[in-house]
Amino acid sequence: MRFEPRSEDEAAALLRDLVRAPSPLRIEGGGTRTTIGRPIQTAATLSTRALAGVSLYEPAEMVVSVRTGTPVAELEALLAGKGQMLPFEPPDFRALLGSAGEPTVGGVVAGNLSGPRRIQAGACRDSLIGLRFVNGRGELLRAGGRVMKNVTGLDLVKLLCGSWGTLALLLEATFKVLPRPEASLTLCFAGLSDDEAVALMCAAMGTPFPPSAAAHLPAGAGGARARTLLRLEGFRDSVRYRAERLAASLAGHGAAERIEGQESAELWRAVRDVRPLVEPRERAIWRLSLPPRRGAETVARIRAERSCAVLYDWAGGLVWLATEERDDAGAAPIRAAAAAAGGHAMLVRASPELRARVPPFHPPSARVRALEAGIKKAFDPAGIFNPGLREAGI
Repeated sequence: MRFEPRSEDEAAALLRDLVRAPSPLRIEGGGTRTTIGRPIQTAATLSTRALAGVSLYEPAEMVVSVRTGTPVAELEALLAGKGQMLPFEPPDFRALLGSAGEPTVGGVVAGNLSGPRRIQAGACRDSLIGLRFVNGRGELLRAGGRVMKNVTGLDLVKLLCGSWGTLALLLEATFKVLPRPEASLTLCFAGLSDDEAVALMCAAMGTPFPPSAAAHLPAGAGGARARTLLRLEGFRDSVRYRAERLAASLAGHGAAERIEGQESAELWRAVRDVRPLVEPRERAIWRLSLPPRRGAETVARIRAERSCAVLYDWAGGLVWLATEERDDAGAAPIRAAAAAAGGHAMLVRASPELRARVPPFHPPSARVRALEAGIKKAFDPAGIFNPGLREAGI
């Protein structure tokens, strides 16, 4: 059974009816990320596709409110028409996950999905200032507001962003937006080892000319030679000046090639969407969140036990790792290495069988799990929203 409410009131009424005889629901937007998380068995799907459109856009105030079923591409096109953009550069994982459909605003918010610009502009939740949603009691609620200085009440916006549809049905999201940069330029350093690349990226972030994105593609990740990429954005003259100064300050790592225009844009879309690791498709894909300076040593520790291909983003703070799906796809050594560095590891792509056997989300401590269970109970007492997607029993 499939439900597609066309208004907030219809969505709230529908959920009130469904709660009377609780039945598990899969919450879905564009359907592009349904293979993330534990496989769940539900009697029905509740889609937000019909809840689309912009409800408020004030370019002068740099604020936009949009219904969660709106395709991300439509929102980005609207903002581009006014010379603006979403700061956090939302990724598109259709190629990585082998999915179809259109990524929606609600899906981006539910996963707190953020691209290469996160190291400068913050994550999705840092640009999100308001949400309208329906909880598991069928109550229509609002968190945050439509102005950036709104600080009243509990910060439920940050809690719901990244909850993967397990706490509420998201109906409308309000973002602060930024001007689109006039120019963009990428400095490319060739042939560096992982250790050297992470050192270079961290050094670049500590200069007076920090890049808006920093990534490392080892040899074989989209090219025969390793490439370390630093992106600068802003006014054209400023970008050129900062690029010269940044390249000079990093001269000890070698000469930097300059990449501009469409070639630069396409390169960063590939990093954003993890395209270098898409094939071969039978490999499992892990996402490691780490302290940037610990990225290379964490990968080295994993490689001592298991063969893998990697891509570094966020100056080494985000590591995408592809490995064979045999056994547990390396869950034990990968999670042990991530935890030792003070980070965590999420299994993003794997077969349903493996995702049922190996927890895709990094297992929390007993205290954190108890807290998560209490939050789930408060928002969704009957446990109908994406039950078990993050953790069994929650």
